[in-house]
Amino acid sequence: MLDRNNNDLVLIVDDVPDNLAVLHDALDESGYTVLVATNGADAIARASQAQPHIVLLDAVMPGMDGFEVARRLKALPATAHIPIVFMTGLTETEHVLAAFAAGGCDYVTKPIRAREVLARIAAHMHTAREQQLARNALDAFGHASLVVRLIDGRILWQTALARQLLAPADAEPGWESRRAPTPVLAWLQRETTRLAAQPVPSNAQAASVELDVGGRQLRCTLQESTGDGEWLVVLRQADDAATLEALVLAFRLTPREAEVLYWLAKGKTNRDIGEILGSSAATVKKHLEHVYEKLGVETRNAAAAVAIGKVAQLGR
Repeated sequence: MLDRNNNDLVLIVDDVPDNLAVLHDALDESGYTVLVATNGADAIARASQAQPHIVLLDAVMPGMDGFEVARRLKALPATAHIPIVFMTGLTETEHVLAAFAAGGCDYVTKPIRAREVLARIAAHMHTAREQQLARNALDAFGHASLVVRLIDGRILWQTALARQLLAPADAEPGWESRRAPTPVLAWLQRETTRLAAQPVPSNAQAASVELDVGGRQLRCTLQESTGDGEWLVVLRQADDAATLEALVLAFRLTPREAEVLYWLAKGKTNRDIGEILGSSAATVKKHLEHVYEKLGVETRNAAAAVAIGKVAQLGR
């Protein structure tokens, strides 16, 4: 197993041994850990298994060419985020465009100049690392975020939490949608049309709606345009299960204590809560004593206020 914490990992894909040797030596001397592949199938297998930080990909190879390799890597959830830099002797505009259309972020021309390759690798890895940190930070604060291209509904960027919320109940492990669900896209198109016709003040509250997406109630909030018809959308699960889970995590409650607090915030009496949960009012009272202690409050009203504040943060 590779230790990816100590070195940045680069996968070089080229069917010419001399090219591999030159790049391998230059990268190794610069402190990178290097993997190599000499054909498309091996490249996909090694990228999926080793998760390199970046791929240097030869465009022209026998069998599966670099353009197809890139398309397949970008179609796989496990490798879609990896930056791909094409290496090519093809400098015609159509080939350059093909490289970007296949998912490449950059290209270098042959004969390869090692210093140029090193500079480009450093720049793209820095950008990729910042994007990954941003995704992780958003997820850590409960923000399931994605960027949608309006013209075709394609998801260009999404956090792990967004991927989880959009996954159907029967999704296979590693499933990832590359297109915004129909309800989300339809709402986004309506909102952006409205904004184009009547721009709102910069301090106005962001547009938000609750939608049924694959059997899940999701609250979608339109944040801002990222340019070129691309929009940032934040998702939150809006059903009772998500609220209960949030209460458990926020206040270190047991699942039953969270249920009691949830219904307390809805204005229910101990008897009402007992009937809803199938227990006695005395048992509910006992649960509430633990809830007060964990929330650092002494009264029902204070506990309800804390719970309502947390539920409001969830967009309920």
